Amino acid sequence: MLKRPLQTKKFKFEALQVLHCINNGILEVVGTGEIAEKTNKLLELANNVFNAFGHNMQIVHQAEISTIASSLFFQGDAVVIDERTTRVLVENPKRLLNILRHTLHTTVKVSQGNLKDFSKLTKGVRMIRSAELVTIAYESGLLDKYLAEIQDAKKTLLESVLWGVKLNGCAISKKEIEQLVRMEVK
Repeated sequence: MLKRPLQTKKFKFEALQVLHCINNGILEVVGTGEIAEKTNKLLELANNVFNAFGHNMQIVHQAEISTIASSLFFQGDAVVIDERTTRVLVENPKRLLNILRHTLHTTVKVSQGNLKDFSKLTKGVRMIRSAELVTIAYESGLLDKYLAEIQDAKKTLLESVLWGVKLNGCAISKKEIEQLVRMEVK
C-alpha cells in the first residue's frame, strides 16, 4: 500500500506519516476479498460511464474507489475525498458530464447502464472534502492549540488550515474559503 508513495518525492513524507500511524496502532490496515471485489466492480463501472474520442474515459483511480468500497463495507458515515471527479461522479454525474464536455470541447457519450449501476452501488455514500473535515476540527476546538496571541487569531487559524488543504489538492475555491471563514469566525 505504501510502496509506491515511499518512492516518490511528492508523497514520501505523507507515506512515512501513515506508516508511523500504522506501526503505532493508530491506523489499521484492513483488507477483505469483499472490499477488493467491490472496488474492482466500482472501478470498472466508473471508468466505463463516459466515452470521448471513441474511447472510454478512465476518470477515477483505485485509491479513491477503494475508499468508497471500504466505506460501504464498514457502513461508514462519510468518505473524505478531495478528488473532484470522484466526488461529482457520486454526487451529481450530470454535472460531471457538463464539466467533461466543457473541458474536452467535444461530445461525451454516457453509458446509462453503467451510470445507473454505479449510482445504485454508491447510493447513500456521503462525500466530504478535507476542507469540511478541518472546519469540523476547528468548530470542535481540536485546532485551538495552534491559536497564537495575534490579532484575529481564530480567523488566521481557520484561513491557514483551509488554504493548507487547498494547496495540497482539496477542490475548494478562494470564494468558498472566504465564505467558510465569514460563517465560522464571528
